[in-house]
Amino acid sequence: MSSRQDRQRNLIASLAARLMAEDGINAPAIAKRKAARALGLPDNAAMPDDSEVTAELRTYQRLFQEEEQRARNTHLLDVAARLMATVQRFNPYLSGSVLDGTAGRHAEIDIQLFTDSAKDVEIFLLNERIDYRHSLPRTDRAEAVLTILTDDVVANLVVYPRDQERVSYKTRDGRMRERARLDMVKKLLHESCVPAR
Repeated sequence: MSSRQDRQRNLIASLAARLMAEDGINAPAIAKRKAARALGLPDNAAMPDDSEVTAELRTYQRLFQEEEQRARNTHLLDVAARLMATVQRFNPYLSGSVLDGTAGRHAEIDIQLFTDSAKDVEIFLLNERIDYRHSLPRTDRAEAVLTILTDDVVANLVVYPRDQERVSYKTRDGRMRERARLDMVKKLLHESCVPAR
């Protein structure tokens, strides 16, 4: 790869990270395309991997949004932990930007559920008087996505068949998608509440 392509990738990654941090774009792929267009680069420009954008996003948030980011992440982890405790019978796992600590200003919580039937989750939510709406699944493996609004935060309950719980999912750029059970989320929440030294 030429140094010109490297520079293009770096410029796109940097601008995409800023767009994610400031404008609430949650998907690196969308942020990269917008960044390339904003920079006047052609459609076939060398694009950075999602991991490069995530690294730039962490740097941007640390430099320009540290206190805001810390407060946001603590709030989102708290909401996620409470929601996961509520739906504990459906084997919840937190995934996405809330788990990895890069949640932007308009981030949504993604919780994976593993159960015999998505209808069981819907009945449970109805019985608990939790309003939800159906959203389109981002993958054909998911049976349903039930989106709820709680504490002014959008949370997506992504329902998978029970036998998919041991399957490892990958990100678009081939990395393993991390996920965490409630005990790990509580640990992350506790760590985020401890003042930085």
